[in-house]
This record gives sequence, C-alpha cells and structure tokens, in this order.
Amino acid sequence: MAAPYCYAYPHPAVTTDVVLFGLRAGDLNLLLIRRAHPPFAGRWALPGGFLEIDEALEDCARRELLEETGLDGIYLEQLHTFGEVGRDPRERVISVVYLGLGRADRLDPRAGDDAAEAAWFSRETLPPLAFDHERIIDHAHQHLAAHMHQSPCALRLLPETFTLDQARELYQAIWGEVLDAPHFHRWLLSFEAIEPAGDTPAHYCLRAPESSHDFR
Repeated sequence: MAAPYCYAYPHPAVTTDVVLFGLRAGDLNLLLIRRAHPPFAGRWALPGGFLEIDEALEDCARRELLEETGLDGIYLEQLHTFGEVGRDPRERVISVVYLGLGRADRLDPRAGDDAAEAAWFSRETLPPLAFDHERIIDHAHQHLAAHMHQSPCALRLLPETFTLDQARELYQAIWGEVLDAPHFHRWLLSFEAIEPAGDTPAHYCLRAPESSHDFR
C-alpha cells in the first residue's frame, strides 16, 4: 500500500548520478560503485543518490560522489535528464546526470555510505548494471565523443602537460578508431585552447576556459 501524501498530487523524487570517465593505460575507464542495499543490491551502478529538499543539483552530485567514492574536486558538467516511467522500482524517479572527467591515475576511490565497493572499469567490459545506467553511460560516451570534434575538453583526462601522441591515444580510446598521427596533430593544434607548456619540449597544455560550461 502506498504511503499517504501530504499534498494533493504525488511528487516524483529527484536524484543525481555521475558518469565519471578516466584514462588508465590508454583505455577509457568508468567509475562505478557496487550497491549495498536494495533495489539491485550487489549490482554495480553509477555514483549518485537522492536530492535533499534544500540542496542544489550540482551540490547533490558532488556530495553523493564524495560520500560513495571519497572523491572530491572533480570537473563536472550537467549532461542530461532521464525520467522514463518505471526506471526505478521504488517510485517515480527523475535523474539529473552529470558528466565528469578525472585523472584516473591520481584518483583512488574508496567506498563509503551505501556503496559496498568503488572501482574503475574499462568502458568496453562493464559488469551488469543497476537501473538504466547502461543507457545513461552510452549517452554520456556518445556525447563526449561527439563534443570532442568541436572542443579539446577531453584533454582533462591527461596530465596537465602532455605530448601530441598522448592526446592521440586518448582520442583513439574514446572514438574507437586508429588516427593518422600527422593529420591528427595538425588538427588538434588548430584549437586555440592548446598551447605550448612553457619550457618543456614537445609538451602542451590546455588553457583554462573562460567559462566552465564547455561541454554545452
């Protein structure tokens, strides 16, 4: 029997989820948590949880990421909203998804709150996932891959200074294709946001954007 409501019409619940990508040994990875409680106890899922009544959406995403994985200070951009009926067996849930980019080699996730485990997985070999998180991840990956044609935003997955070959390896991992080195190098250097990294020979860096909203 449904719980009584204190208002005329039932309200949907709101959650935030984080699709956090990282690069490990040339392979695109994704951060997941193993759920400790029903529904889908024992299944892997995206870090996330329910929005508090007085909480901003991005604050919720950052809080849940910190509570479930111990990670903070991650670059996040609001990506998309998922609200299909029946996507959560508990109640009507609308999820606001954030896309994150992080240096996987420097990020050591540690499970907390209602997460039994937290770990990096290859984008190509993900375990069975809870809810509709496979669809969410596919959407995030497609968005990132498409946006990289107009912006070098994905270079945040590399060290602060990087070589053109490291950048090509990153693009190959995300696009899933082999890229011609000379052509790719010329194309990448056409972006004004990429500049030489001081006195380090053959290394480059990504200039900080004027706006943080460069995924849009």
